[in-house]
Amino acid sequence: MIRKAVLGCVDVLGLVWRLLPARVRETVVMGLFMLESRPGDPAQALRRLLRLQKRLDLVINERALAYGGGVHPKHRLMRYHDFFVDRIAPGSRVLDIGCGYGAVARSIATRVPHSTVVGVELDKGRLAQARSGEVPPNLSFVEADATRDLPAGAWNAVVLSNVLEHIEDRVSFLKSIVAQVHPDQVLIRVPLFERDWKVALGKDLGVDYFSDPTHYIEHSPQVLTSELTLAGLEQVETVLVWGEIWTRCRPNAKSSPAAVKK
Repeated sequence: MIRKAVLGCVDVLGLVWRLLPARVRETVVMGLFMLESRPGDPAQALRRLLRLQKRLDLVINERALAYGGGVHPKHRLMRYHDFFVDRIAPGSRVLDIGCGYGAVARSIATRVPHSTVVGVELDKGRLAQARSGEVPPNLSFVEADATRDLPAGAWNAVVLSNVLEHIEDRVSFLKSIVAQVHPDQVLIRVPLFERDWKVALGKDLGVDYFSDPTHYIEHSPQVLTSELTLAGLEQVETVLVWGEIWTRCRPNAKSSPAAVKK
């Protein structure tokens, strides 16, 4: 409600702001940035500028969603859905855990022949958004806590797209998923810490450098490998692209159903 009111005010003020020529507006904004960069020592200035950069990123993401008609253009531009779709065999049963508004789950359901896809989401608002879109017959969405309430049955693949970084105890989370559904493979996508030198600078300066305030971590490849190993998962393929880590894992022998029965 507050966010909607704020955006409404911004829309009205924007009508007045746009009366100025674009070049004048850009000069004024640049001048404000320069002024903000001057008080205090360089470290203090950099902390302020990095915080402003994060706020600018929020505005860019809000405008990107509007540009995409409610779907973030990153799905189209990064083509990260392809990483999941290309690694799931026809006829697979797939759990997309933390599916959000269902963009990845929808791509898998429509592009992997004879697949059965269930999107799992705990956020009621996101779940309603997922269900309000086009839902093919082989796709459904359920509200569930992935640590204990995953849908029963045999699942060939588990998808975790931008999920792990929101989990505090990621090793226990992954172990719980593997123990519940015994997937053949787990497909994971997380943000990469080494995506930009300014991320490391933010950490050096003690500024919140995460790309989302709900993140507990942004992984280096080494840290992700360590956590996956502790969770009983073996990486069989890893791609570093777009400032992210995309990796395909499979439960190791100790995590397999046969080993669990023993």
